[in-house]
Amino acid sequence: MARISDTFNHGVGWEAAYGYSQAIRVGDTVYVSGQLSHDDQGIVGENDIHRQCEVTFAHLDRVLAHFGATRRQIIETTVILTNLRENFGPAAAAHSAYFGDHRPTSTTFGAVELALPGQVVEIGAVVLLDLPR
Repeated sequence: MARISDTFNHGVGWEAAYGYSQAIRVGDTVYVSGQLSHDDQGIVGENDIHRQCEVTFAHLDRVLAHFGATRRQIIETTVILTNLRENFGPAAAAHSAYFGDHRPTSTTFGAVELALPGQVVEIGAVVLLDLPR
């Protein structure tokens, strides 16, 4: 039977307030909650899609490092954007640059708002640890 063997959190207040983990490992699979551009105070790069993608992917890298994983082990991403038509191009370029020649599956959709004021992007992922690093 599968069991949760490890979790990861950034240590920000909204993790406990909302009641979730940033990532959970079950067997050789890591499920990563939507990452966003934040520091301890809130959103970094308010309403700036370029800056938020940069910081969001850096947070995803922190999650991967905790589990000893690399970007090449990500098999799926979910990208949520506000102002989809305006932000899709810059987000797609950041996603492509982040992954290089690795191509995970990905679903992108628009939302009227995200959780924090000024937040324009959120990126979740599924990681398979038994894939080559």
